[in-house]
Amino acid sequence: MATLQDRIKNRRNSLGLTLLDVADMLGVKEATVQRYESGEIKNVKHETVVKLATILKCSPQYLMGWSDEIVEINSSSLTLTPNEDKLISNYRRLNNSGKEKLLEYSDDLIGNAKYTTPDFSDIKEKHA
Repeated sequence: MATLQDRIKNRRNSLGLTLLDVADMLGVKEATVQRYESGEIKNVKHETVVKLATILKCSPQYLMGWSDEIVEINSSSLTLTPNEDKLISNYRRLNNSGKEKLLEYSDDLIGNAKYTTPDFSDIKEKHA
């Protein structure tokens, strides 16, 4: 049975994710993910295992080695359109300053009724 570190690395590679991709999604430094994969960090917090499982689209049980079956779990109940997927991909490529700028720009767009759909009028009011 593979160890946590092996399973993290194998899932990351099978999904075509880099260490940096996982680090960004997890909210840690790239070196931290590398240390998870190398086994240098031995006591990974429960919350981190759950987040990793979500990012790696599998169950926490699989990552921990309690199950050998990879049950692919969607990280979102929503199916993303190609444009939504592109936005997320572009966001992840930005540095922190760029990410902040993109979020500010999206808030500006949401604040203008010209760019929002009627279905999301309640969201616009929360951002205003």
